[in-house]
Amino acid sequence: MIVKEKEVKDYLTKSKIGEYAINPYVGCPHQCRYCYASFMKRFTNHPEQWGEFIDIKLCNKKIDTRKIVGKNVFMSSVTDCYNPYEANYNITRNILEQLVGVDCILQLSTKNKLILRDLDLLKQMKNVSVAMSVNTLDENFRKDMDKASSIKERLETLKTLYENGIYTILFMSPIFIGITEWKAIIEETKDYIHEYWFEDLNLRGAYKYDILNYISEKYPKVYPIFERIYIKGDRQELFTMDNEIRQYCDKNKINYSDYFHHEEVIRNRQNRKLGKNNK
Repeated sequence: MIVKEKEVKDYLTKSKIGEYAINPYVGCPHQCRYCYASFMKRFTNHPEQWGEFIDIKLCNKKIDTRKIVGKNVFMSSVTDCYNPYEANYNITRNILEQLVGVDCILQLSTKNKLILRDLDLLKQMKNVSVAMSVNTLDENFRKDMDKASSIKERLETLKTLYENGIYTILFMSPIFIGITEWKAIIEETKDYIHEYWFEDLNLRGAYKYDILNYISEKYPKVYPIFERIYIKGDRQELFTMDNEIRQYCDKNKINYSDYFHHEEVIRNRQNRKLGKNNK
């Protein structure tokens, strides 16, 4: 890993997803093979591969909490605010300390059990939710896709948060059609999840053919589906799966938000405040 410290003027930025975003780092050592945030290299001028560098953002300026009263604040949109370097730098924790008592809608998204370190701060916040990304129960598939916490650790983290009164979101993303066992994940976790988010796999950029080649090699039976969707542009099977998930959740009274069509989510102003059953 190439690790650099970088001075920044402010942690708070406007965001198309939600209203404000806080990204305490540039890059992420979790190295998710499908990470859409790899597009950030166009703006950061890093020559390294995505996942092989991280910039530690240092900022002396306090967050202007007046800007975010009543607003949605998302941590983090293009990094994981609980990547392993957070254990030493404590940037996310320092930001949370500034947000305690602020009347904003704070949402944290992570794949790392390290968030439990800050449970004391989360419990002091009035309107906070935590989304943990889980798109499989197969640890071998998980290991092929990222270097974050294990599936068992993620589910245990969600359960601990739930037991401590934190609003829990299982972010089922990205869903690999024919591979992600979405119904089994719901059944496994429904007793300690307040809400599910569903998002399809968005293949673009340099990682598109890496993923397709992986599917072709490891899951040849479902590769024709991926070829139809991601090469030929026929999304009908995605629409069908999306409808199946919606119908299942509606029938079983499962609280969920659907972000299956990413471009539509961004365009639709009703989706600017994420979560809390925003169908």
